[in-house]
Amino acid sequence: MNRHAQEDFRFQVDLSGMIHILSNHLYSSSKVFLRELLQNAVDAITAMREREASHQGRVRVEIIGTGSGATLAMEDNGIGLTEEDIHEFLAMIGQSSKRKDGKLVGETSFIGRFGIGLLSCFMVSEEIVLLTRSAKGGPSLEWRGKPDGTYSIRKLESELSCGTKVYLRCKPGSELYFDPANVEAWLSDYGSLLPYPILFEAEGSCKTINMPHPDWMNNLALARGSREEVLKFGEQLLGESVRDFIPLTSSSGRTCGIAYILPYAVNLSAKRSHRVYLKYMLVSESAENIVPDWAFFVKCIIWTDELQPTASREHFYENEKLETVRSELGESLRRELMTLADLDPERLKGIIQLHALSMKALAVEDEAFFRMIHRWLPFESSYGRRDLGELLDENDELYYTITLDEYRQIMHVASAQSLPVINGGYVYDAGLLAGLPYLYPHKKIERLLPEDVSFSFIDLTAEERRQYYELTRDGDAALQRFRCRVQLKRFKPSTLPSLFTLSKESSDLRNLVAAEEVSTTELSSILGSLSSAYEDQLYSTLYLNLDNEVVARVFGSGNRAILVAAVEMLYVNALMMGHYPLNRKEMKVLNEGILRFIDLGLSAYGKGGETP
Repeated sequence: MNRHAQEDFRFQVDLSGMIHILSNHLYSSSKVFLRELLQNAVDAITAMREREASHQGRVRVEIIGTGSGATLAMEDNGIGLTEEDIHEFLAMIGQSSKRKDGKLVGETSFIGRFGIGLLSCFMVSEEIVLLTRSAKGGPSLEWRGKPDGTYSIRKLESELSCGTKVYLRCKPGSELYFDPANVEAWLSDYGSLLPYPILFEAEGSCKTINMPHPDWMNNLALARGSREEVLKFGEQLLGESVRDFIPLTSSSGRTCGIAYILPYAVNLSAKRSHRVYLKYMLVSESAENIVPDWAFFVKCIIWTDELQPTASREHFYENEKLETVRSELGESLRRELMTLADLDPERLKGIIQLHALSMKALAVEDEAFFRMIHRWLPFESSYGRRDLGELLDENDELYYTITLDEYRQIMHVASAQSLPVINGGYVYDAGLLAGLPYLYPHKKIERLLPEDVSFSFIDLTAEERRQYYELTRDGDAALQRFRCRVQLKRFKPSTLPSLFTLSKESSDLRNLVAAEEVSTTELSSILGSLSSAYEDQLYSTLYLNLDNEVVARVFGSGNRAILVAAVEMLYVNALMMGHYPLNRKEMKVLNEGILRFIDLGLSAYGKGGETP
């Protein structure tokens, strides 16, 4: 024997193992066997219509019996199978009947491509019985397949009508998948948009699962004139109420749909969920990647014939085609919103008010869209929550902060002095506000830093500065260990005793100190060295309001011990008002200060609780 001789072998396929993979790894649920049967039926009818254009296709599903004795039958009047077709397509795992000249067709009018769908029936039945007769001629045939990989073919004496009928008998533990209510619901889910009637018979009743396509599905320009019908259509398929809708289409027109605007605000991190149909068969009821992420204020119903499904046909491949379609649907949505700005601004305003966050996300990406809708975008301001257009109309000067902490520090002072300050600390807001000066070059629109707020403070008179000089130095010395300076001013509102401000650099230093307190010894040493480099040059500022009754009494008392204790407590109070976390030294000041003032209060009374 030639030692170099090569011997070839054929792979052996364990069909029961394949079925286990299908049920546990490929498909999300065993109920997909219904979709696979529907898919085969619809593809058979499609093939028949290619042969005879006038053919009227239909699918009939019937549940016979109940419980473990139930049988499901699905019949179509499609093109049927010859014996050769059966050997080639039903007995070859991975083979697809959607082929021409032995090659898989890249662009076909069929739904299925992978030739494994019929195996899903073994997840709920121990045997598949198929009766068929081909429109191409030949006898009526019976095919029986078993999960051990064996099958038989028998020629029938009776002549069946063209088409295929599949019988599945419930196997133990699969009663759920033969329950009439469940089967009806799943057929409706998968087949509600299919173009051929689906009849369902069970328990003596017969009903049509799906309805003919409305005219506007084939011509989305008609959707605007069928508002109530489109809204009802969406509520039926999505299972929830909707507020409005926007038609969507790709540039090729091969992917279309309706974006339904939700009647409630959606969290930015909320999971996206859209219903997508491939050639009108449901592929996914929770697709997340069919429209851009910024479109989280809509739920879409999409139908397509150009995207490539995965083997499970429950998702689409994340490829260049999907990326293109996603971008085009996003552009379609953006374009429709801009059309609303011209044709129905009040309708657009209602959408923006409800879904402001999503509108801002889109405006950040698209300058033209921002120009179109910016006046309706709501912002938090020292005048309350207002539309940006109102703030622009009422003020020639506008200020904004870029963080929430900055806004909280100066909000009370700005509001009391009618200073128009917009909070840019929420997501997208700062970026949008930074673009306003380019749209309104004749207006003063600037970022306002906490340390800049002093421009609205009233300086003390020369006499007051002399009067309070020593006391101000004492208060300033008390806060040196916190790297904070004290300034005595007058400002509104008089009810606000103090205001703490810090620059970005002193904010960085404060964060370093906080990190140093909770870090390991080695890291603490590094952070300590970094903070010492800042120490001599970076200070925050505590403004004390001499118009405030408490501050005036403290500085008018002449009691330096009380003044130092009061300044420390006002410092800690200002930090808490500005939502700054207290470090260890500041917590110690707070605790000791409370006890000190309790002691002072008790000392002011003699024995028996009477004032001495």
